[in-house]
Amino acid sequence: MNLITPPAPAPSTTEQPMVVNCIAYRNDGSRIGDISLDAISDVLKEPDTFVWVGLHEPDEALLLKLQQEFGLHDLAIEDAHAAHQRTKLETYGDSLFLVVQTAQLIEGHLAFGETHLFLGPRYLVSIRHGASLSYAPARRTCEHTPALLALGPSYALYGVLDFIVDNLLPIVRDFREELQRLEQDIFAETFKRSTVKRLYDMQRDLMTLRLAVAPLQDIISQLVRLHPNLIPDELRAYFRDVYDHVFRVNESISAMREMLTAAINVNLSLVTFGQNEVMKKLAGWAAMLAAPTLITSWYGMNFHHMPELDETWAYPAMIALVVGVVGVLYVALKRARWL
Repeated sequence: MNLITPPAPAPSTTEQPMVVNCIAYRNDGSRIGDISLDAISDVLKEPDTFVWVGLHEPDEALLLKLQQEFGLHDLAIEDAHAAHQRTKLETYGDSLFLVVQTAQLIEGHLAFGETHLFLGPRYLVSIRHGASLSYAPARRTCEHTPALLALGPSYALYGVLDFIVDNLLPIVRDFREELQRLEQDIFAETFKRSTVKRLYDMQRDLMTLRLAVAPLQDIISQLVRLHPNLIPDELRAYFRDVYDHVFRVNESISAMREMLTAAINVNLSLVTFGQNEVMKKLAGWAAMLAAPTLITSWYGMNFHHMPELDETWAYPAMIALVVGVVGVLYVALKRARWL
């Protein structure tokens, strides 16, 4: 194999901030070094090399430059520029175009982004849009295992997908921990409107997250079974591992959604139960007040013949009767737990 002299380094981030990395590798997994975009075609002229390019929200001119260097399909470039694509895998000749949804928890709120991936026999291009972590850790992991990186850019693709999926599990874990904290408010005696709102927001975010994760299972399944010209057999076990992680994330999201639904129902049931308790107490006190009101209202009638009005014991007897009736009602309502 002819040794390649590393081309001039890429321009600084001040001049070209959309290019995060552009690195060339040998087929033995060793790193040649940083290269400029203009040098990609020169590097690919050598038979035993491949290139890994990382971009962040590139403009149209930069995407057209990549299209010229790698011969990317027009439709794939159009999708990569427009963003806001669904999770999918498209085949264009001897290359693949993948769209993967990403997610991040930013100040307690879930933000979503996209990563577009171009995989060819001798290149991998990753394009990040929106909320997404840098793939520098995935690149370092791949470079620390040159024996696997020697299998080509498909191993780099595995590293990026594994990094994306592994960053989803902590999000579900944080949601579970927040739900445990909200349970204290759910079972508190005082109703909090903010608790119900937060439970609803969490359920909405998990629904959106599930819509992003569920299609990823089918994409990884295709990478495990198909595309032998791009995915060597030695790497299929690694993609199966990513599939297991995606399945685990999807199951965790489904479990969390059920827990949130149960929490919302329990919260509403407790609020309804508390209102019923208040109504029972109000009804009990109203019954106790109705008894003396009924008895004493008799004396407001314009009857001429009410013998008890002429007796000296009538007033104390009437008070005793009212107290007795109210006492009996109080004991009965107390036993019925209406007071």
